[in-house]
Amino acid sequence: MARVAPRVHVSADRIAWLEDLACQLLQDERVAIVLDDGTSLLGMVEYQPSVQMFFDPQGREGSNAQVRIELSLDDGRPHPSGVRDLWLDEISAVTRVPNPSPPEASSRTSPPDPNAPAVR
Repeated sequence: MARVAPRVHVSADRIAWLEDLACQLLQDERVAIVLDDGTSLLGMVEYQPSVQMFFDPQGREGSNAQVRIELSLDDGRPHPSGVRDLWLDEISAVTRVPNPSPPEASSRTSPPDPNAPAVR
């Protein structure tokens, strides 16, 4: 990971905000994200971000974090763009989105699959 971030934050309020945002971006969670510029993205969080120390282009040290999103289309198919790395401080909103393709019932009979949904 790079040691330089486009922006770093040093105030306790901003760092707490970054940490709260990181807690909303759980690994393997499907999310809708709105960026500060109004761009909307839909996808799966590849790994939960963690706030770390970086230097900004002027050499000041502070905190920021990155998250990698596997982009998807509205119907759940992979987006042609693939993945996108985002700095947390460019995200203005995060919403959890349900998975568009729920798990299918298992055909296993013995022993029953404990992770498969119940057949009704």
